[in-house]
Amino acid sequence: MALPALRRPPPALALLLLWVTGQAAPVAGLGLDPESELHIERRSVPTECPRAVRPGDFVRYHYVGSLRDGRRFDASYDRDSTFNAFVGKGQLISGMDQALVGMCVNERRFVTIPPKLAYGSEGVAGMIPPDSVLHFDVLLVDLWSPEDQVQIHTYFKPASCPRTVQVSDFVRYHCNGTFLDGTLFDSSHNRMKTYDTYVGIGWLIPGMDAGLLGMCVGERRVITIPPFLAYGEAGDGKDIPGQASLVFDVLLLDLHNPKDSISVENQVVPEGCERRSRSGDFMRYHYNGTLLDGSPFDSSYRRNRTFDTYVGQGYVIPGMDQGLLGMCIGERRRIVVPPHLGYGEEGRGNIPGSAVLVFDVQVVDFHNPSDSVNITSHYRPPDCSVRSQKGDFLKYHYNASLLDGTLLASTWNLGKTHNVVLGFGQVVLGVDMGLREMCVGERRTVVIPPHLGYGEAGVAGEVPGSAVLVFDIELLELVAGLPEGYMFVWTGEVSPSLFEEIDKDGDGAVLLEEFSEYIHAQVASGKGKLAPGFDAEMIVKNMFTNQDRNGDGAVTAAEFKLKDQEAEHDEL
Repeated sequence: MALPALRRPPPALALLLLWVTGQAAPVAGLGLDPESELHIERRSVPTECPRAVRPGDFVRYHYVGSLRDGRRFDASYDRDSTFNAFVGKGQLISGMDQALVGMCVNERRFVTIPPKLAYGSEGVAGMIPPDSVLHFDVLLVDLWSPEDQVQIHTYFKPASCPRTVQVSDFVRYHCNGTFLDGTLFDSSHNRMKTYDTYVGIGWLIPGMDAGLLGMCVGERRVITIPPFLAYGEAGDGKDIPGQASLVFDVLLLDLHNPKDSISVENQVVPEGCERRSRSGDFMRYHYNGTLLDGSPFDSSYRRNRTFDTYVGQGYVIPGMDQGLLGMCIGERRRIVVPPHLGYGEEGRGNIPGSAVLVFDVQVVDFHNPSDSVNITSHYRPPDCSVRSQKGDFLKYHYNASLLDGTLLASTWNLGKTHNVVLGFGQVVLGVDMGLREMCVGERRTVVIPPHLGYGEAGVAGEVPGSAVLVFDIELLELVAGLPEGYMFVWTGEVSPSLFEEIDKDGDGAVLLEEFSEYIHAQVASGKGKLAPGFDAEMIVKNMFTNQDRNGDGAVTAAEFKLKDQEAEHDEL
């Protein structure tokens, strides 16, 4: 039987609340006769007391009641439940009504109540004799007033707060939940899982719905909620008793609205952006990926490798597909992706469900599979009548770099030219195309998409896969090639006695040594020309082999034919 209260208080009305700092009431009856006066001894008073009990407040407290001889007649601890009542409304014996005024939460008082302020000459049958002085050891656990409202104390707010929690937003937050006396009843930190919910649509207790509004991501606040805006008289049936004030220490990690689209913040846009990315482009970019509170979850920089993908084609999450469009090479931007355009309610890997994602992106290069080489001529000499074509032998200098300016190779640094024959696969197709129609002394820049460069594989340790290449070229020398299909041509009239001239010993059979000596003599005298840029000995050997029809190592007059006599063999 709980003696200090006469009846259970009526349900608390949901009225407006205003926290008011209270002062402890003066201790009554010090030095007076306990038989006739109320005596209060404050055994333990907390350092901080933002509010003290006033008449009209609702309190929850523990107590032990005993008689003068020390015999215990009642204790709330035995029932494992606090005693709950309004103060100053006749729900308690008069002495207790007075003794509780001015108490702080977590304060402990020893109270001696004379009979006239307790149960008087009647006592309580079987428990308290008539005219008994009562002794109570009281610990205040909770107090609130029907006029209270949610109390919010922000103790950290980030410098940047572009958006705050509004009604219908979805939030992710960590919190510790305690009672007013500091007893912990729940902690998302201990569960290592955020609390994820919509705000303002009835998914939360009313006090928490109100307390989260206006928060910034990264903000920390303490939300104190009176019971009639929490779990009321019934509690939650598990950890939270009835009529309990609740205190939540909240850290907001994330917020978004289901109607949100991506947001893009252009951070660095380079000058002279000739082209912006569009759907279907293949892009190489670096990024740092974080959650909205700044927690990192991925970084291409840490892998020391760009992320390479088509954009606008569904190869990446929808938010990135959208956010990567319209970018310039070299541009840096921040792309904020709501979860329904990211990894949704399920999350992925170390990305929690319903998480807003932040990508800080730097575009390294992009191209379209339909792109060809792009040639920009910076200088042409006044006389540019002779231009390079297939078969010509070229000597040129170049710097090769990536689109972001990273230098890959330089013949200037090596101190020697690069020499090629156009149209014979001696360089990647994009360079071959970029060297066409060029005159000696011309300088040009050639931009080469990867499918005309080193492709998806690149060159291990030198050229990244799917990289767009930039060649700055200066042509220094051009040796005209031979007509297509020829490796040797006559520059004058061909002798009608050609075979006899080659067959110096007149034995009717020309050996390789005789053939080679004769061809080289014609080239030296200007009567013949070998294709430039190739191994002369190899050309001559191939010419001889083509004439040696039966493969016996000697060419006879019957085997010997000129170009116009033998369409399949073009050497002579």
